[in-house]
Amino acid sequence: MTGTKLVMSPSRGATSPKRKTMEDCWVRMLEWKVMKALLLNRAALTTPGDINADGSLARPWRLCTVDQVEDLKAVVRILPLWLSSIFLSVSIGIVLSLAILQALSLDRRLGPHFTVPAGTLSVVALVAAAVTLPALDRCLYPAWRRLVGRPLTPLQRVGVGHVVNTAAMAAAALVERRRLASARSLHELEHQPGALVPMSVLWLVPPLAMVGLGESFHFPGQVALYYQVFPETLRSSATGLVGLSIAVGFYVSTAVVDLVRRVTDWLAADINAGRLDKVCWMLAAVGVINFGFYLLCACSYRYQAVVDQPERSSKELE
Repeated sequence: MTGTKLVMSPSRGATSPKRKTMEDCWVRMLEWKVMKALLLNRAALTTPGDINADGSLARPWRLCTVDQVEDLKAVVRILPLWLSSIFLSVSIGIVLSLAILQALSLDRRLGPHFTVPAGTLSVVALVAAAVTLPALDRCLYPAWRRLVGRPLTPLQRVGVGHVVNTAAMAAAALVERRRLASARSLHELEHQPGALVPMSVLWLVPPLAMVGLGESFHFPGQVALYYQVFPETLRSSATGLVGLSIAVGFYVSTAVVDLVRRVTDWLAADINAGRLDKVCWMLAAVGVINFGFYLLCACSYRYQAVVDQPERSSKELE
């Protein structure tokens, strides 16, 4: 071995700055995940004074089981995705309300003896959802599975619902722009409150049908997602999360409408003097931002395998 020179390999002895930066980011991410898990796990750690001499719990309200901690982790992991679904109901609530105002200014006659009630236009979205749901389950989803080799995941179905919902807002804006153009330029109805625009109410059907189509994607997708990732003890609450997001979204929609009325003149007393199209474009723009937030949450989300057990463990972390 005398005279043999030892040369250190550059790949082993030196690390590029880019690789070192990526490794540091990965280490920090792991540290954050471990710290978050440890903070939740502390709820199941026994401390002196928690257990009596006979083995019973001295303070049951301060000590959780391992299963309860894991249930909380499942809820925390799904919260960002749930928050992104609230805006879907916000936009739906606003568009359905504006459609009634638009219908009151349009020609609602269907034939010589029938006039469409303005308040019934929201049924269009419900009918569209009821028609497309069986078509998706019986035709589209099986065809997708045969072509791709795997079914659409709940996250993908919700994502498609986001896209269709945003497209519906853009379609509603285009229909309103045409209505305003007919009212202002062609017939000069801008300063005639209550005047009817010679435009059929059927123009409102396509955007409302798109709203129903989006609902048939994202609402069942959310139910399937929550039911899939929640543990058995919380599966009864999975469908409740969807109803809660709808309720919160409709309450927020009233606040958004009030804010728009205070800040802008888009929602005037006379619909022909307002700019409902800008409201719809605003919803479409926020929908794009919300979809980006959803993509970020969906890409970082990892499915957790939930195993049903006859009797769940109640042991504490020690």
